[in-house]
Amino acid sequence: MVRIGRDRMFKANRIGMMIIVCIFLFSSLSHAAELLDRIVAIVNQDVITWSELYKTMEADASPTVKGLQGDEKRRVFRENEALFLETLINARLQMQEAKNIGIRASDEELQETINSIKKKYAMSEAAFSESLKGEGFTYEEYRKRLSEQIIVSKLVNMQIRNKIVITDEDLKKFVAENKEALEDTESYRISQILFKKQKDADQGRLEDRAGEVLKKIEQGGNFNDLAKQYSEDPSASAGGDLGVLKKSHLNRNFIDVISGMKPGDVSKPFWTESGLHIIKLESRVEAKNKDEMMEEAKRMLDNKIFTEKYNAWIKSLREKAFIEVKP
Repeated sequence: MVRIGRDRMFKANRIGMMIIVCIFLFSSLSHAAELLDRIVAIVNQDVITWSELYKTMEADASPTVKGLQGDEKRRVFRENEALFLETLINARLQMQEAKNIGIRASDEELQETINSIKKKYAMSEAAFSESLKGEGFTYEEYRKRLSEQIIVSKLVNMQIRNKIVITDEDLKKFVAENKEALEDTESYRISQILFKKQKDADQGRLEDRAGEVLKKIEQGGNFNDLAKQYSEDPSASAGGDLGVLKKSHLNRNFIDVISGMKPGDVSKPFWTESGLHIIKLESRVEAKNKDEMMEEAKRMLDNKIFTEKYNAWIKSLREKAFIEVKP
């Protein structure tokens, strides 16, 4: 009986020691995780962690950056960390403002937006899920990100977009000040594939990459599909479509290349300060009539006013907020 009692006692002691060891290990691991996922900024009552910042950089990185490995990728991320953090801080301030006002995104709005995206790119549910996985998102993470975009869009419309009023006098003054640009006689519809110039990047490697993509086009590949896959410009999601651009708004290198192209032609890769471009001249657009010119002037003025008001609004949100960026 004594032996049994001792056995039970030793088992109890072993169990107790296991619990203590587990608690110690859990505490140590939690502490290590906390150190690893450190706080990089405090925005009023919210915090931004390193993992959030890294996830944002990873999601928004260009295909070239995503393809980098190890130290090189970490170096590029470090160089852009401050810029992405400022963007995250501004986004957090806008979400806080939306919460204070009571702006929400309903499940119906979310599903409608997701359905529109799938329809636009002719994606099945399986293809959509695979695309999210490729971008490093779970379905729930994507819904959260999309929800925030919808909420911020509603907020910006309420606080800025819907308050913009352009009078006839405002428009006349803007036209007078921008007459030369508005009356430009040459415009082009252009699509492009851009390989962004990276700091200290190997120029030859970018040229090789552009050459490979051009070869795919010359072998019958669809320009717009390849733009979605390879371009590092925001227009990639639209198949590289830059819309209609006036000659006066184009970089000199663009003008020189386009001058020798016919609609449907695809250029050889060429450099600008932004990086390495392959462009397709979709069409040449005739000069606008007076009504079209005034409509464009109104759009340009609206964008100008919006940008000014948005920047001033963000500045006011930051001035009212408690923001601490951690070293």
